[in-house]
Order: sequence, then C-alpha cells, then structure tokens
Amino acid sequence: MARRWRWGRRRGGRSGAALVEMAVVFPLLLAMILGMVEMARLGMVTQLLSTAAREGCRVAVIPGKTQTDVQARINAVLAGSGINVGTVNPTPSNWATASSGTPVTVTLSVPYSQVTWLPLPRFLGGATIRASATMNSERP
Repeated sequence: MARRWRWGRRRGGRSGAALVEMAVVFPLLLAMILGMVEMARLGMVTQLLSTAAREGCRVAVIPGKTQTDVQARINAVLAGSGINVGTVNPTPSNWATASSGTPVTVTLSVPYSQVTWLPLPRFLGGATIRASATMNSERP
C-alpha cells in the first residue's frame, strides 16, 4: 500500500520545528507591532498639538482677546484627545498689547509618556512632543 502524502510532506514530521520558528519570530513581530502603535500615536499627538497651537495663535492675534480665550480655544481643540498641555502663555510677554505686525507665537509641549497608549512606552518614553505656531498681531 502506498503512503499518502499531504501537501508534499508526511504527517507529523515537523511539529517541533514550527514551535521553534514561532518562538524566534514572535518577539520580533510583537516589537514591530508595538513600535508601529507608538509611531502612530506620536504622529497623531503631533498633529493635534500643531492644530491646537495654530488655533490658539489665531485667537491670540485678534484684538480684545485674553490669555483665558487662548487657553479655552486650545483646550477645546484638545478636548477628548487625552492631552493636557497645562497653562499656555503666548510670546512675546506683551502679546496682548503688541502692535499690528508683531509676531505672536504659541508653543505647546507634552511628554510622550503622558499621552502614550501603551502601559510602558519602550521606544519613545523620554521624548517630549512640541508644536508651535506664529502669526502677526492684528491689533491696531
């Protein structure tokens, strides 16, 4: 009687080899997946901070707006994202009374360890994410 071959191999000849291969490949695969999650979160937080800085700067250059208005706009943009940037102070220090054409800058920063989705950020744990926007004052 002829032996039956299945997919070109005999049955039961490589069960241990598959386990060893999986033990070697799985940690590398897991590291790649976690790295992609961290990089995706980094990109997402960077874009959110850039948008919040730009919106805060838009408010800062309008006549009659205060630091409270700037902070409220930044908090509104970041609402629901889990990002807290604390108190934001536009520069220069006299931005609220700066004459027309004076550059006003809003800078936001947050430690990556506060915004990561992973319990222990392995790749970017010590990084700080920064974003800023500069516009000219529109005050008379």
